Amino acid sequence: MHIALVQPDMVWSDAGKNREMYSRMLQDMTLQADLIIFPEMFTTGFCTDPAPVAETMDGETIRWMRDTAVTLKTSLAGSLIIIENGLYYNRLIYMDPQGNSGQYDKRHLFRMAGEEVSFKPGSKPYIAGLGKWRISFQICYDLRFPVWSRNRNNFDLLVYASNWPAARSDVWNTLLRARAIENQCYVAGVNRVGTDGKGIIYIGESMVIDPKGNVVASRERSAEGLVHATISLDELNTFRNKFPVWKDWDKWNLV
Repeated sequence: MHIALVQPDMVWSDAGKNREMYSRMLQDMTLQADLIIFPEMFTTGFCTDPAPVAETMDGETIRWMRDTAVTLKTSLAGSLIIIENGLYYNRLIYMDPQGNSGQYDKRHLFRMAGEEVSFKPGSKPYIAGLGKWRISFQICYDLRFPVWSRNRNNFDLLVYASNWPAARSDVWNTLLRARAIENQCYVAGVNRVGTDGKGIIYIGESMVIDPKGNVVASRERSAEGLVHATISLDELNTFRNKFPVWKDWDKWNLV
């Protein structure tokens, strides 16, 4: 499977301009991707005041994602601010090439920025099927919680759509590799660059990591652009069979 990670410098709180930017970036793609992944809150930047920028599930960004997926014959994923029944969610949308969608609401809300004040947390993981691949989608701060991220022999690729600040770059790099190793899966971490409307600096470091913890594709620091990676389910299963750590994983259920 070929995946493309989009590492942008977003326009603060302007969904229209960001959609235009992404359209230009995707038009310039030289390789066909089976899955294109955007960062967290990819139309606004990490905004904890949701009311002015929230969209609905039939809003402009969802329509843009559907049209883009169908036109490019690919799957798309990224999170945005959604209002539903009067509540706000940091919601990742997965859109397949036929225009069908699935969703994941961020479980762990970043209280150090007050995200938990305005947003409702999710209550269950989301795993999408893409061909023979099983893909678990999570969002940013979820990366710090290994129990929530735990593989129960139910996914092959673990995705983190993020707005992860440069100040915690070492944590980002360490935890992405840890999640890949402990779950015997590929991990894709997608992050932004630039400075947001609150003055927070981001340096990207979007990357794909294999189940042994090796970085197989990445983008240079602070550079806009795409990260392309081809990952192999056969190679993953060969490694899992040769080194079956998964047989000794502890068994428990999420509450």
